[in-house]
Amino acid sequence: MSAVATPSRQAILNLYHNMLRTSQSFSSYNFREYFVRRTKDTFRTIQNESDAEKVRSLYAEAVKESTVLRRSAVVNQLYGGWKLAVEVTDVEKRPESILERSDS
Repeated sequence: MSAVATPSRQAILNLYHNMLRTSQSFSSYNFREYFVRRTKDTFRTIQNESDAEKVRSLYAEAVKESTVLRRSAVVNQLYGGWKLAVEVTDVEKRPESILERSDS
C-alpha cells in the first residue's frame, strides 16, 4: 500500500473549484473556453475512476496542471489582446466596444 493517502472528496472539489476559477481568469476567449472544458474533462475522469491508486495519480497530475494553469493565466492577462466578436455584448448599444481591449 502506498504511503500517500487518497485525496478526500473535499480536496478534489477544492482543486476543481480553483482550476475552474483560474480557467475563467484568462483574458483570451479561446484559451478560457479551452481550459474550462479541459478542467471539466479532467475531473470527470477522476470522478468516474474507482481505483484509489489511479485517483491519487490523476489528482497529483491535476495539482501540477493547476500550477501551470495559474502561471499561464497571469501571462495571458498581461498580454491580453482584442476581444472577439463572440465576447462583445450589447453591440447595438455600444458599437465602440468591439475595439475594446480585453486587458483593460
